[in-house]
Amino acid sequence: MCTETREIVAPKVKDILNKYAKDKGMLVAILQDIQTEFNYLPRPALEAVSQGLGVPMSQVYSVATFFKAFSLKPKGKHSVHVCMGTACHVRGASKILDKLVEKLGCCAGENTEDMKFSLDAVNCVGACALGPVVVVDGQYVGNMTTE
Repeated sequence: MCTETREIVAPKVKDILNKYAKDKGMLVAILQDIQTEFNYLPRPALEAVSQGLGVPMSQVYSVATFFKAFSLKPKGKHSVHVCMGTACHVRGASKILDKLVEKLGCCAGENTEDMKFSLDAVNCVGACALGPVVVVDGQYVGNMTTE
């Protein structure tokens, strides 16, 4: 990441660390706030967290890669998650996903070229009665059809 980007990341990470009083036990919450701020976890932010909390980079990286909610690569402005859990799958979730791949022009796990959307196939989102379910920017949309 270039110096200019590091200069943007550093003050925001410092504010987040101060918000949590640089408490090592709040690492997950700190990473959540960083991801909210940047829409992913940039490497310079992880390095700043490591330094600011006085913990090894390996520990920060381990937490950042353990939780599927965290992303180490940039995400689109809007997130689209297609539930592929059993209830949604048997109700046609794969057809919904295929249609979204066609419409957005990107595969699951990727972003659209303009970075407006990130498309992901996910395990159960806990709304089985509404299946198939698509979660767009945190909003659940149930009983989806290809139309």
